[in-house]
Amino acid sequence: MTTVALVDDEDLIRAGLRALLGAEPDLDVVAEAGDGAGVVDLVRRHRPDVVLMDVRMPRLDGIQATRNLLAALDDPPKIIVVTTFENDDHVYGALRAGAAGFLLKRSRPEDIIGAIRLVAGGDSLLFPAAIRGLAAAHAAPATPAAHAIATLTEREADTLAHMARGLSNAEIAAEMFVGVQTVKTHVSGILAKLGVRDRTQAVIAAYDSGLIRPGGGSAA
Repeated sequence: MTTVALVDDEDLIRAGLRALLGAEPDLDVVAEAGDGAGVVDLVRRHRPDVVLMDVRMPRLDGIQATRNLLAALDDPPKIIVVTTFENDDHVYGALRAGAAGFLLKRSRPEDIIGAIRLVAGGDSLLFPAAIRGLAAAHAAPATPAAHAIATLTEREADTLAHMARGLSNAEIAAEMFVGVQTVKTHVSGILAKLGVRDRTQAVIAAYDSGLIRPGGGSAA
């Protein structure tokens, strides 16, 4: 059973998500909040596996709420930020803060359910074209993870470039003519060297560092 917390200031959105997820045998909504301010206490009490976090809320937005969760908890839940517009500048801030991915509020029900299962299983929710566009529009000063890009080996940098395209480990292995276990080793090395918790954060660091250009392709 995957447990979920809903954080959104719109009662109707929370009610709709609660009904949608409640119909799934492997998903259970265990907590709700109408603002980001109380998220840390909420998560400490209920220990959800995944938090669906509205990115725009009146008192404390999803960016700061994400930062607070990751700073306060040793084993924080996976966070999916939810937004109305995919070019929302808050989304890139939330991804940089540590969210595993984002969803549009107009997403199909099956896509929302699939996204929760995906991140609960340890994967990241990457939309390469959308993240590329966000990176182009919202460039920011390099983060510590972005500075650490220089420590990657050539093979790790190549692997990260393929990750930015949204390829799975198996697809990366086929493109690089190596085994899947080798790719897994490269991915683990990338995450460790960059000090990030998942593939999404690694890809964001690649854009912030200039290793991957928002227009497509790797830096020379």
